[in-house]
Amino acid sequence: MTSLTDLAISEWLNATPGFSAESLRGRVVAAEAFQMLCPGCVSHGLPQAKAIRQIFPESDVAVIGLHTVFEHHAAMTPVALRAFLHEYRISFPVGVDQPGAGALPVTMGRFGLEGTPSLLLFDRAGSLRARHFGQVHDMVIGAEIAVLLGEAAPAAG
Repeated sequence: MTSLTDLAISEWLNATPGFSAESLRGRVVAAEAFQMLCPGCVSHGLPQAKAIRQIFPESDVAVIGLHTVFEHHAAMTPVALRAFLHEYRISFPVGVDQPGAGALPVTMGRFGLEGTPSLLLFDRAGSLRARHFGQVHDMVIGAEIAVLLGEAAPAAG
């Protein structure tokens, strides 16, 4: 079973020093996989991630982005991503997926993502519980997050 620890991140943007996906354990995590040049990401995926962050308390639900580039590599660099995040007012942490041996980035391959936008939901223990590709209705995502919030947090230790 894949988990938060399986994210292969080369660099975190919008994050405090020492930030890691593992530090989110104990909270439900919504991870939005996107590309800057993806129309569905800009029109639906990222606005939905921003809405999740606004609606649910950060103490219970963490939102992160995963910039997973599988096309137009030369145009979607971390420098361009910084400008994109500023322009679109994305303030949650965004991890840059590690490049793979071919065109497919490491995390994208590990999680079997079909493309972008994709939304991954992790439970409080960090286990992947839902994976959605494309546009998914906000009510569906809200209901899935509510179910995960209703589950007991993992024991400390």
